[in-house]
Amino acid sequence: MTTPPTKLPRTPDAQDRCPCLSGNTYGECCGRYLSGDSAAPTAEALMRSRFTAFATGDGDYLLRSWWPATRPVDLELDEDMRWYRLDILDTVRGKVGDDDGVVTFRAYYRHPDGAGQQQETSRFRHRDGHWYYVDALALD
Repeated sequence: MTTPPTKLPRTPDAQDRCPCLSGNTYGECCGRYLSGDSAAPTAEALMRSRFTAFATGDGDYLLRSWWPATRPVDLELDEDMRWYRLDILDTVRGKVGDDDGVVTFRAYYRHPDGAGQQQETSRFRHRDGHWYYVDALALD
């Protein structure tokens, strides 16, 4: 018999480990981006913060950090999905001073229907001091 995953708290405490597994606390890492106190300085930082938004159920941040031309009108997150691990596999450009970047990652989840992973190569753009998620590149 499979036990359903325990849902994470909606907002971790500042001293808790960041869900993106950067090795920093939530307050030092993604928390400042999700709260709007700071803008993610790189495409990878935005990718990590978006993973954290999925892990904590912050759909508003996901929409705010999405490129306007590709952003959906609304977003419904599966509350039973527990995102628990993020591996950054590759980053191309996306640094301070770049206008675009690409991040390849693998994210792991648990769901009452079973565990799994998602691998994606995501495109990002930088405009007016902010990085935005654009879309995912098709897999070959």
